[in-house]
Amino acid sequence: MSFSSEAKREMCRTEEGKDCCRKAECYGIFLFARSFSLESVLLTTEHGATARRAAQLAAEVAGCVVNVSSAMRRSREGTMYTVSVDGGNERELLVNCFGYTGKEISLRVNLANLDSPCCTASFLRGAFLSCGTVTDPKKDYHLEFLVPHMNLAKDLLHVLNDLEGISVQAALVARKGAYVVYLKDSEQIADLLTYLGAPKSAMELMQVKMVKEVRNNINRKMNFESANIDKTASAAAKQIMAIRKIEEKMGLDSLPEDLREIAVLRIENPEMSLRELGGSLSAPISRSGVNHRLNRLLELAEDLL
Repeated sequence: MSFSSEAKREMCRTEEGKDCCRKAECYGIFLFARSFSLESVLLTTEHGATARRAAQLAAEVAGCVVNVSSAMRRSREGTMYTVSVDGGNERELLVNCFGYTGKEISLRVNLANLDSPCCTASFLRGAFLSCGTVTDPKKDYHLEFLVPHMNLAKDLLHVLNDLEGISVQAALVARKGAYVVYLKDSEQIADLLTYLGAPKSAMELMQVKMVKEVRNNINRKMNFESANIDKTASAAAKQIMAIRKIEEKMGLDSLPEDLREIAVLRIENPEMSLRELGGSLSAPISRSGVNHRLNRLLELAEDLL
């Protein structure tokens, strides 16, 4: 399963407690689908969980009958799911539910459906499930929404760039008759994934980034063989992620002095070997002693929710 599919799977596990948020997510899914009008309401997706969630939300929110079908594509291309509202009366129920006549010449975001910040998050999650993708961070940092209409893309851009609580600077570009709203900054992508309900995917992205950064530091400062560099970088990245989690959940000052000192030293020196870390402590210790302390930090982080 691709990184993007796993992020969507995680979002689809989100349980919406408020009626307004379920409506906002349903709105995001169908507004950014292939078509949204009295003539046609059609969503196509490679993600089965998204198709099922769209159908369920449409039934709950608008009370309309939704048809879900699937078809195998060519070898290795997987299954394509189609979500459609086939009856004219059913389509009218859905579009009217969100404040549209279904005859709009230019689709725009109806902000009346976004009553609060929680509704905005649900709306954007629906938009991402409908037309969004995120690249595997091992290859590149890129998240995008592929939008069929220019004004709709501009409205989405404004919603993203005006979010409260997180800093996102999205951009817009035309591509082959469609419009792409995208992010390239890794931290902004991670923040947005968390905001949309995919914190595990966000954590994986940041861990991959940290491994890359530590590996680059080691490459610049040390002349190890490639296998040793990868091993050291991965271990250091895992340790730093654990320390950051402890810092966020309980604060480093709550740690015993021996653990606090090694935690601070590791964060400030991700490229150092265990032997170098031990020699840099106020009371130097052996490589095995450093390893023991770092393992204690890892265990402590695992116990934190």
